[in-house]
Amino acid sequence: MSGRRKVLSLYARIGRTYWRNGAGLVLLAAIVFVPLGLLDALVHEIDAGSVDLGGGVKVAALLAAISIVAATSLLGEVFYSGIVAFSLSHPEHERMPPISEIARRLRYGRLIAVDLIYVAMVVIGLAVLFVPGVLLFVWFGLSGPVVELEDRTVRGALGRSFELVRGSFWVVFFVLGPIELVGDGLTESLEGLVHHLVGDSLLATWATEALSNVLFTPIFAVAAVLLTLDLIEAKDRDAEGAASPPSPSPAGA
Repeated sequence: MSGRRKVLSLYARIGRTYWRNGAGLVLLAAIVFVPLGLLDALVHEIDAGSVDLGGGVKVAALLAAISIVAATSLLGEVFYSGIVAFSLSHPEHERMPPISEIARRLRYGRLIAVDLIYVAMVVIGLAVLFVPGVLLFVWFGLSGPVVELEDRTVRGALGRSFELVRGSFWVVFFVLGPIELVGDGLTESLEGLVHHLVGDSLLATWATEALSNVLFTPIFAVAAVLLTLDLIEAKDRDAEGAASPPSPSPAGA
């Protein structure tokens, strides 16, 4: 299957999965992103342009503010993707397990650590030269699902994500990248609408950030999980093929 067909097929499966499990995914997202929405709202209250600083210092402050905003927009995505990986990979995959079971069995420490490391790497990469940030975003975007699907350590999950993406970089890029960009664009539009209707306030920004993450982040998470499952299956299939002895040639061939 060509790369384009793979991407289109994945988008179709993402839509079906989101539709089938939407209620549970949104509830899980609310548990994660309503608290994180407050942090995001507080960061958006920072207005580096209003600070009276010298040129160089002001540029540095602006870059720092942009980096913080980028960090908060990514914060929680890998952690939540790990939750979704557990939720969608249990034996009876038609139905998500109860919230109590998910809460009891998650690998919280590893997921949080992977999430923070991922955000830090991507933000630093974006701040340094932009392209490294994009590469890191794609290479390590599957780390959260790997923690839950393969019971990997933090370091092992990051390494495994890179291993899975290598060779399928553009497929992962054209699935995760547009979803992230469209989600950010819709979030900005929603924020503008809310502020136009009710004015600027911390509460309005918090509500907008939480709502946008609750609605849009499950799509990113489902995409990351389906990509991870597909790439694990492909890697395992390749490994089995490499381990199988060649068939003997017919006599006289």
